[in-house]
Amino acid sequence: MSQVHSEVLSANKAYAESFGDKGKLPMPPGRRFAILTCMDARLDPAKFAGLAEGDAHVIRNAGGRASDDAIRSLVISYKLLGTKEWFVVHHVDCGMLTFTDDVISKLLANSLEQSTIGANGWEDHGKGPGSDEGKFIKWLAFSDLAQSVVEDVTRIRNHPLVPGNIPVYGYIYDVTNGKLVEVPQATKIGAVKA
Repeated sequence: MSQVHSEVLSANKAYAESFGDKGKLPMPPGRRFAILTCMDARLDPAKFAGLAEGDAHVIRNAGGRASDDAIRSLVISYKLLGTKEWFVVHHVDCGMLTFTDDVISKLLANSLEQSTIGANGWEDHGKGPGSDEGKFIKWLAFSDLAQSVVEDVTRIRNHPLVPGNIPVYGYIYDVTNGKLVEVPQATKIGAVKA
């Protein structure tokens, strides 16, 4: 058993011992909103959005992108669990800004070992075999942070399974100071449709 594994189980034991009435929380989120954000470990949505258990749905993936699976979760969040507002939150210094879909596909074709980033970009030092399967995945990398928020809010707003009465807000989280900064164009696009 690794040290991390032991630490997680120990932390869970302590958490479960003080769980109290949290087991009685209802399934629908109490504050009726959802956040789509990045999986980056520096983002703690509970802290930057003032959440407690049971308050909101938090959907996370690499980049906080409006992938098919993220939209699936948002639609379930609304249709079956009653959320009424959605936030799309990307962040500065995102790893998704450091590569393209082509770059990661080529790295994976070379080997399945971890890659490193240096002065010349991403490098793969692994000894194959790799896999060409990476070229069939939409990695959703991006080169413009604000534009990626606009694209994701636009995709959500225009999705045929998303009703027009849900406001979709667009923000960028600054990992250097903890602030959410609105992307006005995204929030304008995500406004409730009349």
